[in-house]
Amino acid sequence: MIRHRARVVPVALAALAVGSGVVLPDPAAYAAATIPTGARSLESVNFAGRYVRTLDGLGRVDPVTSGSSAQTKRDATVTVVSGLASPSCYSFQVAGATYLRHRDWRLRAETNDGSATFRQDATFCAVDGSVTGSVSLTSYNNPSRRIRHRNSELWVDPFQDTAAFRADSSFRITAPWAPKTNKGPVIPGLYADPHIVNFNGRYYLYPTTDGYASWSGTYFKAFSSTDLVNWTDHGVVLDHGPDVSWADNSAWAPAIAAKNGRYYFYFSGGAASGNTAKQLGVAVADSPTGPFRDALGRPLIRSGQFPGQAIDPMVFTDDDGRSYLYWGQGRAHVVRLNSDMISFDAGQVRTITPPGYNEASFVFKRNGVYYFMWSEGDTRSEDYRVAYATGSSPLGPWTKRGVVLQKRLGAGIKGTGHHSVVRAPGTDTWYVAYHRFAVPGGSGTNRETTIDRMEFNSDGTIRPIMPTL
Repeated sequence: MIRHRARVVPVALAALAVGSGVVLPDPAAYAAATIPTGARSLESVNFAGRYVRTLDGLGRVDPVTSGSSAQTKRDATVTVVSGLASPSCYSFQVAGATYLRHRDWRLRAETNDGSATFRQDATFCAVDGSVTGSVSLTSYNNPSRRIRHRNSELWVDPFQDTAAFRADSSFRITAPWAPKTNKGPVIPGLYADPHIVNFNGRYYLYPTTDGYASWSGTYFKAFSSTDLVNWTDHGVVLDHGPDVSWADNSAWAPAIAAKNGRYYFYFSGGAASGNTAKQLGVAVADSPTGPFRDALGRPLIRSGQFPGQAIDPMVFTDDDGRSYLYWGQGRAHVVRLNSDMISFDAGQVRTITPPGYNEASFVFKRNGVYYFMWSEGDTRSEDYRVAYATGSSPLGPWTKRGVVLQKRLGAGIKGTGHHSVVRAPGTDTWYVAYHRFAVPGGSGTNRETTIDRMEFNSDGTIRPIMPTL
């Protein structure tokens, strides 16, 4: 179950509602309910056996039984994810980059274009339904309207305080008619640039929240697991809006490191006041699930301070306890961090850009060998891929070994990149977390996170990684 913040109607949204003559529901009736994320089906309260489904791209409530076709069962299954417009609410992913959204008040299945309009139209907030255990779904951007079936069609209609309307707009969340059969994505919804670590025997995953035009997301979430299969959503751990004074957009590609009994969260952010230049920050917390606070109140690395774009931080801590910060797009940089983990000597920054490098540096160590990995190409391209080099120190020099992760068109897998690596504690078993275009119909701004095994040859080189569904 997602741990949600209290549901608050955004000021701008409330102002929009007032300005357009929309009357908001009584606040007491707007108390947030919760829905379990993942694959689910939604059953009508007053027509048992009828489920929310899509047919020819339109939302309906139709009968579904064990004897229904496999396609009908798939059509009656959605993936419940954090709301595209607000993590306090929900969106309903039909497949890949396709979501239920309202347009002209009709509920439809359409591809996410990343715009604010689409994200708001495809976000719904849960309130208690007409019977115990059921939910009603209010429109995020028109909170006086709810999803309601009439004549088997799904519409977003103005709320009416009648028993009939309450029943028509209430649904039971049930097990999915078409359970998920593939192992990826490992976390439901659109997430990219995953950073995976293991702290005290538990895996933690920190991705970029995806699905925004120009990658303009504003917050980071944390997920954790003991088995890399079943993940707990710990909610928002850092939000550029209230938590970072110098950034209000472009919450990209985080990384985390533990030292001194604390956790240090490195992140990208677009400068406030409309400046699109990216800068790197660092936040700190006493727990790997936050909440994190900005440690400096200013960027750790300013835009233009070093060549290339200041994005994609990563921290590697060597066996001697020394920690190194890597970052950069177009140019790859590295510097040893001071013991406080929030400062460094700018005069010691080295540029270590290998051939083919674009972004997403990642470094780890195995059997005395240092591995420097990165992404090549553009994340909007299906050819986005991961290459690596080896070296004798965290600073290099580096010998390029080649590409180890790339698209697999026969399985519909494209744009495999911006990865991170983790070792199962006490073993020589390694895993790689990375993003790909959402399957099916994804793109460079509709990406999903998955995990595969990473294996080595006897000479220490990395075997080509097979991306799987």
